[in-house]
Amino acid sequence: MVKIRVMPTLLHRDMGLVKGERFDSWRRTGSALQAIKVYNMRGVDELVFMDITASPDGRPPDFDLIDDLADECFMPMTVGGGVRDAEDIGRLLGVGADKVSLNSHALANPDIIAEGARTFGSQCIVLSIDVLRGPDGRLEVMSHGGKRPTGKDPVEWAKRGADLGAGEILLTSIDRDGTFQGYDIALAKAVAAAVDVPVIASGGAGDYAHMADVLRQADVAAVAAASIFHFTEKTPAEAKKYLKKEGFNVRI
Repeated sequence: MVKIRVMPTLLHRDMGLVKGERFDSWRRTGSALQAIKVYNMRGVDELVFMDITASPDGRPPDFDLIDDLADECFMPMTVGGGVRDAEDIGRLLGVGADKVSLNSHALANPDIIAEGARTFGSQCIVLSIDVLRGPDGRLEVMSHGGKRPTGKDPVEWAKRGADLGAGEILLTSIDRDGTFQGYDIALAKAVAAAVDVPVIASGGAGDYAHMADVLRQADVAAVAAASIFHFTEKTPAEAKKYLKKEGFNVRI
């Protein structure tokens, strides 16, 4: 049986880490290197590192930064932000990323998913999907850090991404991001039911029970979280202990 993963998310902006609410109101949370050193000791399954200003600013990934961080990161690391083509994917893998997350540029050019999967393998291609729920309840995929509407339905985009070769879907609810109100279970359930690849639920975790709820009700493969680990005393290791008691197959 595949083990459930608990994945802290690090959001990098300019010279340090930040965390906001609904992709806005950013607060500084320290340095990426220090956070990685802490997570090395905290039983983390995987780490997600996102450069949240790369695509909005129109710049490529900071390969030197990822090289430095990977030297200190003793857990699998998914890296995203500003990835434009297969060359960028290859360079990130070359400096130490284990998986590469595609978002804004994949929306503009979906062939990058297929080319990345064909060249490097589906197992290292993660399609990141940021979703906003409108006042009428309609779900829409957003790009460029949640700033640009795309008109795309998240379920259909997830299906296409998986068909093109994405090995995982990182699904983030913008509405729930940083709110501590729990994951958007309906969104996660709809996407997980539509694809045959693992779905990582992100956005909204406020306690360990929220993780159990989305895992149980939406049948996702992993949970990603940021604020709960930055702004409370809760840890990934304690999250996994809780999930184990709830009957989930986790690596302790």
